[in-house]
Amino acid sequence: MNNIEKLYQKTIMDYNNRTDLKKELKNPTMTSRGHNPSCGDDIFIFLDIDEEKNIIKDASFIGSACAISSASTAMLIENIKGKSIDEVKKIFDDFFKMIKVEEYEGDEEILQDATILKFVANMPARVKCGTLAWHTISEMLKEK
Repeated sequence: MNNIEKLYQKTIMDYNNRTDLKKELKNPTMTSRGHNPSCGDDIFIFLDIDEEKNIIKDASFIGSACAISSASTAMLIENIKGKSIDEVKKIFDDFFKMIKVEEYEGDEEILQDATILKFVANMPARVKCGTLAWHTISEMLKEK
C-alpha cells in the first residue's frame, strides 16, 4: 500500500469514527433520509438552518452506512456548519465536478478533507456510497 492509499484509508476511518457528528438534532428545521439500496446505506440527515441569515447553524446524521458513506457524510456535515446556503451550493458544485472527474480546477480548500473522496471516482461500485449524503442534502436545499 502506497502513502496515498494509507492516507485515504486513515482519513476514511477517522471520519467514519466521528461519533460527535452522529446524533439526532433536537429541533432540526429540515430532515431527510438518504438510502442506497445497492449497498444498504441508510442515513437520516438533520439540518438546523437560520432562516433569516440563510446559514446552516448545525447539522448531524444517524443511520447505518458503510465506512465510505459514513465518512463522506461526516466530512460534508463538518464542512457545511456555519456556512451560508450559497456557500454550501458552491461546495456541492465543486464536489460533483471532482467526483465526475471533470476538469476540476476548483479550490481544494472549499472541499477540505472531502478532496480525498476523488479516489471514489475510480471505484464505480462505491460512487453512490461516497455521494449519498451530498445528493441528499443537495435535494434538501434545492428550494433555498
